[in-house]
Amino acid sequence: MNTIDALLVQKLFLSGANNLSNNKEYINELNVFPVPDGDTGTNMTLTIMAAAADVKEQKQPTIDSLSKAISSGSLRGARGNSGVILSQLFRGFCKDIRGKKTLTLVDLVSGFERGVETAYKAVMKPKEGTILTVARGVAEKAAELLMEDEDYPIVEFAEIVVAHGEKVLERTPELLPVLAEAGVVDSGGQGLIEILRGVLLALKGQDVKLSGTGPAVRLARGAGVLDDIPKARPVYGAASGKEDISTADIKFTYCTEFIILLEKELPEKEVEAFKEFLTSIGDSIVCVADEELVKVHVHTNHPGQAFEKALEYGQLTRMKIDNMREEHSERVELEQQRAAEQEAAFKQIKMERKDGTKPETGEKKPPRKYGFIAVSIGDGLVEILKEIGVDYVLSGGQTMNPSTDDILKAVESVNAEHVFVLPNNKNIILAANQAASISKKKDVIVIPSKTIPQGISAMISFSDTAEPAENRAAMIAALETVKTGEVTFSVRDTSVDGKSILKGDIMGINDSGITAVGPDIADVTIRMIDSMIDDNAGLITVYYGADTTEEDAEKLSSSVQEKYPDLDLDLHYGGQPIYYYIVSVE
Repeated sequence: MNTIDALLVQKLFLSGANNLSNNKEYINELNVFPVPDGDTGTNMTLTIMAAAADVKEQKQPTIDSLSKAISSGSLRGARGNSGVILSQLFRGFCKDIRGKKTLTLVDLVSGFERGVETAYKAVMKPKEGTILTVARGVAEKAAELLMEDEDYPIVEFAEIVVAHGEKVLERTPELLPVLAEAGVVDSGGQGLIEILRGVLLALKGQDVKLSGTGPAVRLARGAGVLDDIPKARPVYGAASGKEDISTADIKFTYCTEFIILLEKELPEKEVEAFKEFLTSIGDSIVCVADEELVKVHVHTNHPGQAFEKALEYGQLTRMKIDNMREEHSERVELEQQRAAEQEAAFKQIKMERKDGTKPETGEKKPPRKYGFIAVSIGDGLVEILKEIGVDYVLSGGQTMNPSTDDILKAVESVNAEHVFVLPNNKNIILAANQAASISKKKDVIVIPSKTIPQGISAMISFSDTAEPAENRAAMIAALETVKTGEVTFSVRDTSVDGKSILKGDIMGINDSGITAVGPDIADVTIRMIDSMIDDNAGLITVYYGADTTEEDAEKLSSSVQEKYPDLDLDLHYGGQPIYYYIVSVE
């Protein structure tokens, strides 16, 4: 075999996508930092499966039609840095092969080189020892083989190239010390190798099929991830709200809702066990499950524990936390609307996934000059961002990276000529930049904020009277004035930054890395703050999360103020899950 036609390209791509999906959990476990985050394997799988759905539907594919589906689907479905880089590899490759009827070895090598070039350009500061290094190694080996013989049999060519890619992957810890310390290879590079292995197997006539029935599987079969549940299993638990609710009646403070996108179907026994866990931390439980989704509603004092447990089963979306003590006067009406709101959310997600639109309500007003989008989660943080001028808060962050398409839809919903996007997480910046490059109707300006405090500082630096370029410069400059620290828990045993970390340990993470580890939340938080204080510090701001009581937060605040009496200190309720405290020092 010396050429590849469109039907074979289709088969190769789907086999590679399936192999990545089948190995995503292994790839997730390679992540260096043991924090509960938007894992690499999941992000890469959701990225490639967004393209696989369109690729599989084509009955009479051409190279051009497949190129368009792969490039467009992965571009819009890209999540996390690894997903964005993968989409750029596909984009460059697909752009290079357009117009071909079949692909020769020369076409493949040229496509590889174009893909690597495109991906490197998409990253502002490319880092070696990552998926980029593996991709470049593959392209260089392919070019070397082509120089030897343009008539190399394609199967033999692929075997040599993939084997070389595996060797490059094995060397990634030599290029990134943090990988060597953790004893892992680069997770993004591993994901790319799994795709190439799937392609090689298909070349040999051993196409990889999807295993399991999680959301990625359904998407690849051409159906929406969030279709309405066709035949949902029975409701395991039921809402039990009272006719009248006063603050005295409220045993559990936070009304918590979310949807789990299952990695695999949960047996009824596991659903029952999950319900029992929810019962142990709260009441008013609604838990509806089918083979792909679980809708959850629970009143609890510890929303983060519910999220943490749910993350064992899959990705989370539509996460919402309401403080019922603050809203008790409206609680009766809100409780009555709760079931209807959840169903409406499902229908809206389904519609948006299918045709990329949102329902229009009312007449359109003339666009304002400026609009703002920020990524965040936690009712307190959302309220703070809205108070300082953010129009649209996109739900997400460390535990759920919004896709390029999610950000595009948010941009479309803001009625403004110039829309500033604050990713507030380093793993979302590339997706935001990609959304900005795709958007044609509006001027999208990405402010590369890596944390919520940076995003808040950037918003405060904005001026209505300044021009877009002036505001962009001022907002980016404001990012450098803020130091950020976050306190969370470890999800596994590991060694990072010279620190031995056990599963369940509390970790304080600042801009430089993990700076404090221990069993006590307050102690770790104070030690983390100590590492952030310098002669320029004037203000400490503490945002406490959903799993931290106001009493504990005030005790911590008093201890910090006592230690640093010359610094101003602000304490705010953030309501963020997973992170007990988010701290900024300015």
